[in-house]
Amino acid sequence: MAITKTVEIDGKQVLFKASAAIPRIYRIKFGRDIYKDLAKLEKSVSQNKEGSSEIDIPSLEMFENIAYIMAKHADPSIPDTPEEWLDNFNTFSIYQVLPSLIELWGLNMKRDVQAKKAFAQLTGK
Repeated sequence: MAITKTVEIDGKQVLFKASAAIPRIYRIKFGRDIYKDLAKLEKSVSQNKEGSSEIDIPSLEMFENIAYIMAKHADPSIPDTPEEWLDNFNTFSIYQVLPSLIELWGLNMKRDVQAKKAFAQLTGK
């Protein structure tokens, strides 16, 4: 089951969606592992402060790709590339949006673990 969350970006309400499909969609689209990228991104952001431009370009690109995939998963009418999607905004802060995406992903993972435990209890496995 998917979980959604609306986040305000540049004055617009943007819907994001997390589900078990996200790692596969991300891997197919970008050829990367979202789990590893989220871990790197969290580390990079935690080492920097909002307002500084210390986040490296690869980390910023990972953030944009993750945000794009979760937004596209929630709304298929979003353009087919991150560049086209990002063109809909003036700017937005990684420090304001990333925590919401990490929270959404964490809620999705927690729900998945709970579902697996419930299934195991029902089946005795």
